[in-house]
Amino acid sequence: MFKPPAASFGAAAPRNWFDQGGKAYARFRPEYPPELAQFLASAAPGTALAVDAGCGNGQLTVQLAAHFHRVQGADPSADQIAHAVAHPRVAYACAPAEALPVADHEAQLITAAQAAHWFDLPRFYAEVRRIGAPRAVLALISYGVPQLDPALNPRFSRFYCDEIGPFWPAERALVDTGYADLPFPFEEQSVPALGICKTWNLEALLGYLSTWSAVRSVREAAREDILQCFAADLTALWGDPAQSREIRWPINMRVGTL
Repeated sequence: MFKPPAASFGAAAPRNWFDQGGKAYARFRPEYPPELAQFLASAAPGTALAVDAGCGNGQLTVQLAAHFHRVQGADPSADQIAHAVAHPRVAYACAPAEALPVADHEAQLITAAQAAHWFDLPRFYAEVRRIGAPRAVLALISYGVPQLDPALNPRFSRFYCDEIGPFWPAERALVDTGYADLPFPFEEQSVPALGICKTWNLEALLGYLSTWSAVRSVREAAREDILQCFAADLTALWGDPAQSREIRWPINMRVGTL
């Protein structure tokens, strides 16, 4: 549980909740439920090797290691790899999804969690076919917009859609639709209904929002006022910042067999 310092809520200058530093992604991004890795392992034709492309700091990568003998995580960001979670069965590489450090036809499972919208999909799909074993499974995974409780959702929705909406890259729309509009030239499988549920205080939620690309773009555009106005409004609606509230994200998947 994240405990914000009590001194942050006195009469002093308001805290900048969005100034979280380079470790924010590893600290605040929500973990996937264990049922996700269990399902992916059950769908794969074997458990020798899973490859997690665009692995970030290894949130899903490490969970796959509970079911596979080896897991290869790859991300083009050296900073993400530097903060990746270590595991004895996981190897990480600073590499793009379109050039994975994996031998031909070696992987039984290839995943891309909250990352496929950044890929050059034709090149990535060619790489999937290169590294995939016979009947290997590809899973494109995303989680949608967080769902807050009714007291908070209207203000949050205005922030997400209207205030930072113009700062989202065009690729974000693909996440919002659960990758439904992405070309997916594979034998598609049905998937279970899964979601992420976290109990967070105010610092944890705003720390998570600080990892959004649109929020970074707002700051780079010198529009910190948008963020601080939202943080002030949400703080007022939240009440005691240390109070925990339930946050939910729907998990969306496109899962196919090569």
